[in-house]
Amino acid sequence: MIDLFDRTAVVTGGGAGIGRATALALATRGAAVGVGDIDLQRAAETASLIADAGGRAVAVAADAASAADWTRLAETVRATLGRPSIVVNNAFYLAVAPATDLDEDGWNRQLAVSLTSVYHSVRTFAGDLAAPPGGAIVNIGSVHSRLAFPGHPAYAASKGAIVSLTQQLAVDLGPTVRVNAVLPGPILTPQWDRLSDEYRERAGRQTALLRLGRPEEVAAAVCFLASDAASYITAASLLVDGGYVVRKDEAEPA
Repeated sequence: MIDLFDRTAVVTGGGAGIGRATALALATRGAAVGVGDIDLQRAAETASLIADAGGRAVAVAADAASAADWTRLAETVRATLGRPSIVVNNAFYLAVAPATDLDEDGWNRQLAVSLTSVYHSVRTFAGDLAAPPGGAIVNIGSVHSRLAFPGHPAYAASKGAIVSLTQQLAVDLGPTVRVNAVLPGPILTPQWDRLSDEYRERAGRQTALLRLGRPEEVAAAVCFLASDAASYITAASLLVDGGYVVRKDEAEPA
């Protein structure tokens, strides 16, 4: 079992989906967890689930695009749980429109939440993570960094940039801080609730494992990369997609 006892972790977007699953998984493995989310009620629900299971957690209302909110998140976590040694950048936003139709506010908001938030996390927590024995950052990217889907230019740009930024940060923050990314594929989060059963079934069939993934399966990968079990892994981008990017069905004959 991965041991994260005596560690403190920060998870953004921790109120639902992959973020909630990750916060719970880190706590199950012994970490105290600062749960940041733009929706304080959802963050508090995650923190309550951790506390009910015997863990330690604090919920903080935080917009990952706001430098001021990052400062407040850090101050709260340090005061209640101690110095963080794990940061999981998971805040989610999705602007859907072709580049020709997407307005500048939508483009900027997408990059601010998905990409600039990683910059804010480093500016906020680099000193904590560098303190002995060192720490780990795990950035939640997407298969969108490898694949193109109609109407997702801002999302693809932000997730592609996360891969490059992860590599750069691994160099700049090493050797005391490891920086990795997880690239989820089709994962059954609340974002999929607005999609039809037919669409979800079709997406599952497009993976090598023939099903959608679960948030807990992404969380397990995050916990691994954050732990000493991954002590010689940095600058990696780990696909957790059930083989979504490699499966290609044969075209029907003309």
